[in-house]
Amino acid sequence: MLQSMKIEGGHRLEGTIEISGAKNLALPAIASSLLTDQQVILHNVPKLTDVASMLGLLGYLGCDVSRSGDTVTLCTKDVINVDAPYDYVRKMRASILCLSPLVARCGRAEISLPGGCAIGLRSVDLHIRTLILMGANVSIEDGLIKAYAPNGLIGCDIDFPKVTVTGTENALMAGVFAKGVTRLINVAKEPEVQEFAKLLNLMGAKISGIGTSVLEIEGVEQLHGTEFSIIPDRIEAGTYAIASAITHGSIFLKNCVYDHLQSFFTALQQTGTTIQNRKDGVLITNDLDTIYPYCIYTNPYPAFPTDLQAQYMVLMSVCHGNATITENLFENRFMHAQELTRMGARIYIDGKNARITGVPSLKGAPVMATDLRASVALVLAGLAAEGTTIVNRLYHIDRGYENIDDKLRSCGAVLERVGQ
Repeated sequence: MLQSMKIEGGHRLEGTIEISGAKNLALPAIASSLLTDQQVILHNVPKLTDVASMLGLLGYLGCDVSRSGDTVTLCTKDVINVDAPYDYVRKMRASILCLSPLVARCGRAEISLPGGCAIGLRSVDLHIRTLILMGANVSIEDGLIKAYAPNGLIGCDIDFPKVTVTGTENALMAGVFAKGVTRLINVAKEPEVQEFAKLLNLMGAKISGIGTSVLEIEGVEQLHGTEFSIIPDRIEAGTYAIASAITHGSIFLKNCVYDHLQSFFTALQQTGTTIQNRKDGVLITNDLDTIYPYCIYTNPYPAFPTDLQAQYMVLMSVCHGNATITENLFENRFMHAQELTRMGARIYIDGKNARITGVPSLKGAPVMATDLRASVALVLAGLAAEGTTIVNRLYHIDRGYENIDDKLRSCGAVLERVGQ
């Protein structure tokens, strides 16, 4: 269904928003259920199109999938298929997370090259390199990643040339059954990666070094089922924090974990926004008439997250002064800037730098979403703009934000979905 979001700007947001489970943990957690023939129960799983796509893929592979509210129960007694066809993976890059568990459990896998957001190359080379180093025979033929390890994988040292979240997660799953010890060097340290390693340990894996740049995995014979709760989504929390700041509002982010967003909150405070860390969440308030400029650059955790760069650019678009945003992770993640200029923003792109001169206010206009985070950034722009904004290609937003319409309306936003 092709839908757009119609937003009437200029309303101060105030209220409470409950943060849903983290998409970037739910997806690898679902994939990890392929590693055992026992039941894996996941709580606080968000209702997102990406999650639905992953559950559909798991069902095709032979997993018995059921869902009740935010609880998903998975059990793969037998893997029926070891291929992930294009129709299942074209919409979601996280499908690559099925590669390692299939090879580890079944000795082979055929995964279509994944799709997802058009924000850069995001090569699968590191995933393939990991399996090759562990003894698998891997090739790319006819748009398929074909991996074979009929005698199992072999533990080794894997030094990642650059930090990769899904690469780290796939390597963890490859290592759980590998013969001997696998050492992963220069790994991602995001909260979602740390929690994922803890989940694997609950299933019987032997992973040490969690939270550091080196993870060590001692191979085991098998994993068992477990029950696990997904942590709150820090990117969703950061998005609604900017919604509060840009509308000079006051929103309590229920369940938000302050420690997961320290770099982001440090930057947000510099814009004049007040942040209060409370027992069950974080209160975001901006009572000032002015948004102050503050320059940021994205880098792997614990630095400023690239998944909040687009949203932060919207805030800087109405700052009092000049700001620079440096995007160090993806070479094509400024596509939202052109749409923001349609709303009156003054943004100049210079390579990996976006140089922004704040304007008094944005103006409502029809705009086009290009990816997940760009889509929500344009919604934020619409909330702050004068007049009406229409955000087209809204399907992107449902990949990563659960019930965004209702959550924003509960705080006073005036918006509705329109179209087919």
